[in-house]
Amino acid sequence: MESIDEKFLKKIDTTSLNFVRSMIDKIRWEARLIGIKGPRGVGKTTLLLQYIKKNLPIDHTTLYVSLDNIWFAQNSLVDMVDHFVKRGGKYLFLDEVHKYPNWSIEIKNIYDDFPELKIVFTGSSMLEILNARADLSRRAVIYHLQGLSFREFLAIRTGNEFSLHSVENLIENHVSIAREILQKVKPLEHFSAYLNHGYFPFFQEVPDLYHQRLEEVVNMTLEIELPLLRSVDISYIPKLKHLLHIISESVPFIPNVTKLSERIGINRNTLVSYLFFLQEAHLTKNLYKDIKGITQMQKPEKIYMENTNFQFAFTPKNADLGNLRETFFINQLSHAHTVEYVKDGDFRINGKYIFEVGGKNKTAEQIQGVKNSFIAADDIEYGNPKKIPLWLFGFLY
Repeated sequence: MESIDEKFLKKIDTTSLNFVRSMIDKIRWEARLIGIKGPRGVGKTTLLLQYIKKNLPIDHTTLYVSLDNIWFAQNSLVDMVDHFVKRGGKYLFLDEVHKYPNWSIEIKNIYDDFPELKIVFTGSSMLEILNARADLSRRAVIYHLQGLSFREFLAIRTGNEFSLHSVENLIENHVSIAREILQKVKPLEHFSAYLNHGYFPFFQEVPDLYHQRLEEVVNMTLEIELPLLRSVDISYIPKLKHLLHIISESVPFIPNVTKLSERIGINRNTLVSYLFFLQEAHLTKNLYKDIKGITQMQKPEKIYMENTNFQFAFTPKNADLGNLRETFFINQLSHAHTVEYVKDGDFRINGKYIFEVGGKNKTAEQIQGVKNSFIAADDIEYGNPKKIPLWLFGFLY
């Protein structure tokens, strides 16, 4: 236990509060059991430590521990918690729970046996809450942490604060919102940097190694999390990497599953399942005609990389501009909105709004006569009633 306490204190001492994700204000921290899911490198650990540093006493009542700590090779989580609570422990933060065998059963037991304890845990985007052996869905409040929005990236880069906006507010008031933002910063000056290297918070650390670290994130997800959490055959991992390269170079990728399964050598049904898993792991974003009732065996209409930074990591010289624009749009919108495939336009948002995504000269020809239809246009600072600057959709979270 002493080594765990020591590591916790060292992490707290090195945790900066210069920039804190807006997600921290959306979490109902008073709940007894909170789960935070998200892909590797997205900032889950930092969020926990910042919350602790800002709001809790750094004493015997508070403990942070990562469950990939070697200490757990010979000690159980339940025994550690028992020791912690007997010494006055009240606030427990468990990081990387998917690294611990039978994590869901032990957390359920801890929740039931120590009613005085508040527990927050983090894990992979693929973490099973509902279908795990111990169903935590009735006990835990679950949140998902996504990468940085363009708004958050600008805040880090410029030191300015920017307001959040709903998609409805953008549609109604985008000209006045753009004017307010442009008084503080020129967004287009920073937009290409965000598309290239602004999605993961670690872009601030060693910029020259950013894309190398992205490759490590992808490799760890493919080689460790997919086999561990979705029983993906390890022999298929090189083929999945090949698939990601194909998707990143496409304009965007419209899958012919039969031909694709022949090309990369994976059985058709297995391939459709793996496409679903890649989205669960937040490596890709699958677009469907109807988002309701999506099943593991449903073929997507289009497939995008989950964020634009992945495209530059996989194909730095061949990143298609049209694909980048659409990837940015679907990434920023899908965090809190439904995004569906539609024939008349590129995307249907919340079952109501139709958007066509393109450059500054994009016309409304493809959405002519379509109700509630708009253009999300790149390379413009201000819009008009039918045309909204693409960068503004980075202010939704």
